[in-house]
Amino acid sequence: MSDNVALCVDLDGTLIHSDLLLESFLLLIKHNPLYLLLVPVWLLGGKANLKRQIASRVTLDGSALPYTKPLVAWLHEQKAAGRPLWLCTASDARLAQAVADHLGIFDGVLASNGQTNLSGRNKAAALVAQFGEKGFDYCGNEKIDLTVWPHARGAIVVNASASLAAQAGRLTQVLGEYPFKAGGLKVLLKALRVHQWAKNALIFVPVAAAHQLGDTTVLGQALMAFVAFSLCASSVYLLNDMLDLAADRQHHSKCNRPFAAGTLSLLFGLLAAPLLLVAAVLIALLLPAKFLLVLAAYYVVTLAYSFSLKRMVMIDVLTLAGLYTVRIVAGAAATNIALSFWLLMFAIFIFLSLAIVKRYAELHVMKQQGKLKAKGRGYQVEDLSLLQSLGGASGYLSILVLALYLNTPDIARMYSQPKLVWLLVPIMLYWISRIWMQTHRGNMHDDPLVYALKDRVSLVTGAMAAVVLALAV
Repeated sequence: MSDNVALCVDLDGTLIHSDLLLESFLLLIKHNPLYLLLVPVWLLGGKANLKRQIASRVTLDGSALPYTKPLVAWLHEQKAAGRPLWLCTASDARLAQAVADHLGIFDGVLASNGQTNLSGRNKAAALVAQFGEKGFDYCGNEKIDLTVWPHARGAIVVNASASLAAQAGRLTQVLGEYPFKAGGLKVLLKALRVHQWAKNALIFVPVAAAHQLGDTTVLGQALMAFVAFSLCASSVYLLNDMLDLAADRQHHSKCNRPFAAGTLSLLFGLLAAPLLLVAAVLIALLLPAKFLLVLAAYYVVTLAYSFSLKRMVMIDVLTLAGLYTVRIVAGAAATNIALSFWLLMFAIFIFLSLAIVKRYAELHVMKQQGKLKAKGRGYQVEDLSLLQSLGGASGYLSILVLALYLNTPDIARMYSQPKLVWLLVPIMLYWISRIWMQTHRGNMHDDPLVYALKDRVSLVTGAMAAVVLALAV
């Protein structure tokens, strides 16, 4: 292979496991959701105009993209050997230049300019005009690149199927392949965060507290509410992950989330999020109207959290505590069970403690990595000791509320052995203390509620509490 032949590299799906149009679109609506109203107007001027209008309103961080690392490593080798490298993409020139500036290996950039969408035949014509027929090798990944490869001396097929590589081979010589193995169902379930659905089991708390788990009608209503809440939550998770790409890609574990890593298309997320929400609403319509209101409130507050509240110190953890608590409210609304003031107070304090656990754990990792501030958050490493004090105090306040409740006449009416229920106090004191001890030691690597469902000691503690309540009934 002659080092003098230009090596032209596609960007979307090839150089990166993503699409800059969708990446920039998400940056735009995160900055101001009202821009959604202008997108159709911009599109009337053509796709190139849409790309330019979006690109002119966002700032792309070239370092915060999911690059195809084996390809990038090879490109560096080609550059070191003196070969001319060009970035050739249908993305807008402003965004493409940000990528080129970050990598520092390209001799030039050919991209959409606001008038011409440099894709398919337009890209082929531009490459032939720049380098001549058969005067370049081209790295691509999609079927539309089949219009470019006939004019190229050779093809490098990246992140594509074997069938596309075979088609490229019938048009020109395939010089190399960089296959990408899709994650399939496992990646999809990870994006939907199905494991987080366990938190929605809080919907059953009012049913259990009212001793109505044996009522099949009430239990069926709670189950429908659980499904609706889970679908709604997954819709929000998808949207949240798409809006938080830059911060997630710099996080020690969130960088492995499907959208951040580029293992799942952003287009899938943009289509699936509203569909899941519609499915959740349809199920909610089968339940009392007040459940739909609670579900709507959850969705609105969660959106507010994704767009701005997550970056506000203490407001974020108070919001998280409220979002945990609203699941209990939803369970009561779906089953027409009256909510207890004591249950709500206990929930608010215990969930505030667990929300602070989550922030503390993130900052603890930041400290170990030598970072001073959490990306996309308002917290600093020096806040760790204060957060520990606030979180521990909130957890112990929840136990105080529980103890005060156990001294009310309600307990004598609901339990035949009310004194046994007092055993819940030391059990809960042990559990919340251990949670904070584990967090302080750096062992909290997940959402604390999800952690509790995986932690053997927490499961044993929960089983002991259940046995106590069963014996007391």
